[in-house]
Amino acid sequence: MPLNRRKFIGTTAALGGAMLAPLTSQNMNKPLFTIPADFTLKIMATNWGFPGTVDEFCARAKKEGYDGIEMWWPGNKDQQDILFNAIKEHNLEIGFLCGSGDSNFESHLRQFKSQIDAVISRQIQRPLYINCHSGKDYFSFEQNSQFISYTIDASKKSGIPISHETHRSRILFAAPVARHYAETIPGLRITLDISHWCNVHESLLHDQEETINLILRRTDHIHARVGHAEGPQVNDPRAPEWDAAVKRHIEWWDKVVAFKINQGIKRLSFLTEFGPPDYLPVLPYTRQPVASQWDINVYMMHLLRKRYTN
Repeated sequence: MPLNRRKFIGTTAALGGAMLAPLTSQNMNKPLFTIPADFTLKIMATNWGFPGTVDEFCARAKKEGYDGIEMWWPGNKDQQDILFNAIKEHNLEIGFLCGSGDSNFESHLRQFKSQIDAVISRQIQRPLYINCHSGKDYFSFEQNSQFISYTIDASKKSGIPISHETHRSRILFAAPVARHYAETIPGLRITLDISHWCNVHESLLHDQEETINLILRRTDHIHARVGHAEGPQVNDPRAPEWDAAVKRHIEWWDKVVAFKINQGIKRLSFLTEFGPPDYLPVLPYTRQPVASQWDINVYMMHLLRKRYTN
């Protein structure tokens, strides 16, 4: 007899915690190299999908044990004041997202520069970094290069690390494209969200190791979401069927941490960025998420902290 849809949903929710308990496996072990005692890990929370106010988000992030938050640069001064007051109240670090969605190159570049300039000029609290959703995959190489050149100069002048995200539809939307930019522009710095490339290349990228290692060496900030061959986000990284994908991402993150330590760099920032629907799969007809976005991100925070702190 077919299971009633409502009963199925209730049963799934009730068993979710037991079915999706965190794995006790290599995922949770320390890496093969030593983490120095003075190596600092900064783990940031995303407000993507959070339903409450900025203050409520900051309060919850602090309670969970995050070091800071990553948010888009607010569009007006009132919103900026609310944000800066909240992070001061809850003693949180801040990293900013900057970018534009305009399809016209000139407008896009102008809006992008304006956001970068605004973040740098209004340093009520100095951001840990600026992460760029820069350019478009259909802009020319010469056009997209202007975004990178601008941030290289802005970072040198301000002292704020500025990096470009490996994100679909943006400049670094695919591994070989990113390699061309990296080899041509030595100052390019990367925000690694390699889950996108798993989706773009429909693989866990075992056939592009040389390219990936080049990009990992340029990485200054990591978005810790786990992708797979058919999508940028597994439904729940705690589920055993995703063990291979989780381990593959940890392998990449391990390399970035090892590169930083070998270079004498004492700090690395991560954002736990599992997203809400439609990144997070939902049940048909009801659109009930198959897992809790917030709980997954907190799980990832603890996994990263256990792995990369001494």
